[in-house]
Amino acid sequence: MQSLESITDPPFSQNPSNSSSSSSSSNGLYGWLFECHGFLHNVALIIPSLLFVLFLGFQAKKNFQKLSQGRSYIMISYYGCLWLVSLLNLAWCCVQAWECTPGKEMAWNVLSLFTTSGMLFLEVSLLAFLLHGNHASGLQALTRIFIISGLIVSLDLLLKAIYLFGFGVPMFIDNSEHTHQVKWGLWVVHRLVLTAIYGSILFMYHSKWRERLPARPAFYRYLAIMLILNALALFACILTGNGASFGFWLYSATIICYHALYLPLLYITFLADFFLEEDMHLENVYYSEMKDAGFFDADWE
Repeated sequence: MQSLESITDPPFSQNPSNSSSSSSSSNGLYGWLFECHGFLHNVALIIPSLLFVLFLGFQAKKNFQKLSQGRSYIMISYYGCLWLVSLLNLAWCCVQAWECTPGKEMAWNVLSLFTTSGMLFLEVSLLAFLLHGNHASGLQALTRIFIISGLIVSLDLLLKAIYLFGFGVPMFIDNSEHTHQVKWGLWVVHRLVLTAIYGSILFMYHSKWRERLPARPAFYRYLAIMLILNALALFACILTGNGASFGFWLYSATIICYHALYLPLLYITFLADFFLEEDMHLENVYYSEMKDAGFFDADWE
């Protein structure tokens, strides 16, 4: 993932023969923050990720109490997954220099593989929850959601691992100087599938199948944001695969937005209201959002 400064400053070379540059990227605070991707890129990733983990830590005691009282298997499991993925993502954001450091390629690829798979699991499980509709609660629903999500993400992880370690496709090492068409073709397929899924669910919201989905406008704001982000990433992958430098810059921007802001967005969309102290206030919020969405208009006709 290239820095937003890459338009004016050439990327750090990933050629192992460039020993002087690579050694400077691995020595000291300067190399950690300024080399490889650049200062703006690294700070834009690290600060939001760190702040979100600190937020989770400050809220942990109250949230654990709420979870123990609510006895919601879905929320307990999802909150635990969010903690694990948030820590993985923070580690990934903090070691961006590994991508440009000879000898760290394997560690970077493994960390990137598990971090992206963890975030994809959260995405897919939330989509599965939405498609379960208004009756997605209890242990049975949790089991179905996690089995479906686990199978999809496991298949995605396996395919990426085969291309990465079997065929040597540099899935997680980006270099604007060397366009790898197979890699960008795979990312085009990946983004195309996600864009189609988000678009299909938004279409359901505006169709006769609307009542099968949860009656919360916050979910559809989330879907709209993710549709736009994946559509931009799809466009960027197509441009980059054809050698356009703007595509590489746009792809880098979407990666920064995803790793820095997706987990807070997911928390606000899916978990924040659950952790409100007053259950009556929570019910009023849901009722107000359902009313604003027009779910009670038929009662007045």
